[in-house]
Amino acid sequence: MFKRQARVGIGKATSASAVNYLQQLPRHFLLPRSHPSSNELNCSPEPTTRQWNYALKVHIDAGDFRAALSLFSAMRHRGGANLDHYTLPLLNRTAANQIELGEAFQSLAIRIGLASDVYFCNTMVEAYARNDRVPSARRLFEEMPLRDVVTWTSLLSGYVSAGDSPEAFHLFCQMRGDGLEVNQVTMAVLLRGCCGSEHKVAGCQLQAFATKAGLQSHDLVQNSILSMFSRLACFEEVMKLFVSIRNRSIASWNILLSSYSFMGDVSGVVECYRKMRLEVTPSNETLTLLISAFAKCEHLPGGREVHCNAIKTGQIDSVLGATLVDFYTKCGELKSAVMLHDECQLKSSTIWSIMMWGLIQNGEFLEAVNVFERMQKSVIKPCKDVLRALVVAYTNLGALLLGRGLHGYMTRNCCEATLGDTLLQTSLVNIYAKCGNILSARKCFGKIVIKDTIAWTSMLEGYAIHGLGLEALELFYQMQKEGIRPNSITFLILLSACSHSGLVREGCALFNCMENKFGIEPNVSHYTCLVDLLGRSGKLHEALDVINNMSVEPDARIWGALLASCRTQSDVVLGNFAAKKVFELEPDNVGYQVVLSNIFASDGMWEETESSRNPKGENNFRKKPGWSSIQVKCGLTMFVSWDKSHSQLNKIYEIIEVLRRHSEEL
Repeated sequence: MFKRQARVGIGKATSASAVNYLQQLPRHFLLPRSHPSSNELNCSPEPTTRQWNYALKVHIDAGDFRAALSLFSAMRHRGGANLDHYTLPLLNRTAANQIELGEAFQSLAIRIGLASDVYFCNTMVEAYARNDRVPSARRLFEEMPLRDVVTWTSLLSGYVSAGDSPEAFHLFCQMRGDGLEVNQVTMAVLLRGCCGSEHKVAGCQLQAFATKAGLQSHDLVQNSILSMFSRLACFEEVMKLFVSIRNRSIASWNILLSSYSFMGDVSGVVECYRKMRLEVTPSNETLTLLISAFAKCEHLPGGREVHCNAIKTGQIDSVLGATLVDFYTKCGELKSAVMLHDECQLKSSTIWSIMMWGLIQNGEFLEAVNVFERMQKSVIKPCKDVLRALVVAYTNLGALLLGRGLHGYMTRNCCEATLGDTLLQTSLVNIYAKCGNILSARKCFGKIVIKDTIAWTSMLEGYAIHGLGLEALELFYQMQKEGIRPNSITFLILLSACSHSGLVREGCALFNCMENKFGIEPNVSHYTCLVDLLGRSGKLHEALDVINNMSVEPDARIWGALLASCRTQSDVVLGNFAAKKVFELEPDNVGYQVVLSNIFASDGMWEETESSRNPKGENNFRKKPGWSSIQVKCGLTMFVSWDKSHSQLNKIYEIIEVLRRHSEEL
């Protein structure tokens, strides 16, 4: 009866493709000759099932799944030993990230009469849960004639990992109703599901249940409760529980350390680390947490001290090395980051991604592209984060052709999951829009399967950059019809689009509905866009009223927006007033001094122009030069304003002169 139900319920596991999966495995031994299990098999003419199982376990424990599968294929090919209820559960461990193998093993179990074995079914439930196939795990769970606490816990873990905590709690109630006793692993899984503020009450109830069941004294349960309160930002509960633990392990200290880091309390992190060293020896995870905490607040001395200690104790592994690279890039120490990255012998895709994003965050876009070119020479295949970093670098460099080439590479070589990644597809929308190809941006936007708020906002930004205010408004109305809720950045971009398109009435209406309809309180950036919108249309005094009546404190940017509008409208009096407000907040801002001098110059006030360009009689009036880049064949060339060091300087200026003459003729 169970066999019939299993065949009906699983479906895909009994398909011909699943059965053929095992038959296509290589039929040869890959056992190391030096290992006892290999000698035992080679000396025996017909190894027993126990010997085969032992050899399989050796390879699986070592993580050599390919050799284990080849060994299993040889076992089936020789046919001298029968599979027992240990063989297939062992092999299911190789299906941790490849559920097709698990389905093939399940099909084989049904054929040989082991489908009702609890041990095997438990490993199948776990394999399905690990591969985000919770419905399949639940279906197998319902078909099992016998279930133990491991069965229930594996399915609970699947629901928790999928983010379905309510169903996990409901299943836990069913488990209790069936009379099964909960163990510490079950409690740890359930506590892991209480990570949101809406589950705080359930977490406290689970803590009380663990105390009543006599499980709270177990290290795993204690640390799970500690971790739960830490994720819920309940620091008082964290400290209360931490103090009550008699024999604190390194895991308990790491959780407390991460709590301080989450709150941004650097002094608490340092003090916790100091006390920890008096009780336990810090682990690699401890040092990684410390470096991450120092990276958040850009505390360079603390990170360097931990780095030195890690070198002395020899605790730098691949994870800590990647974290150190991230730390130095966030602190602006690019030389140290590059040195650490280059010293890493086995570079994973993660450390390449961290290095590229670090360079991008520091404005070194061309260097990020060079890092990717070096990565291509290695055997590492670029992951989604690397590709997205490369798109961002191309976007900032204005390298449309390179971006289009990358888009083609992704289409030809990347897996379906990568092409379906919303963030990566949104990055493609950005590069096409910001590099001048709004039609291609709209095509990429249309191909995004799941459009989130970021995707819609990016497309709106593209229309805003191109001055297509009406198209942006139309897309915004479509966004609302699709049920996507706009955020603060969405309205910021919409106001900017209205400002650059002269849509004063529409922009004011958007500003009003932002708070009235969507409950989004405007910040200084929204007020700045509104001032710019009114100022561009000549409504300077209305813009000044907005500044005087706004609910937040004005900054230099909003006064700068009014100052720029005064220059456009040639209003010297209001411009001088706005300039004074700007210089009170940012006295060394060269850009605003240039704007003020241009206002005076446009009105023929040359003495004021000279004094504004040389405030307080200083002669070091310098503005940071702008730069541009251009793609020439397969490379990128960068230009800096008034740079005379380029090797083809004469030809460049000759072309500029030709372009100037053509423009004058037009």
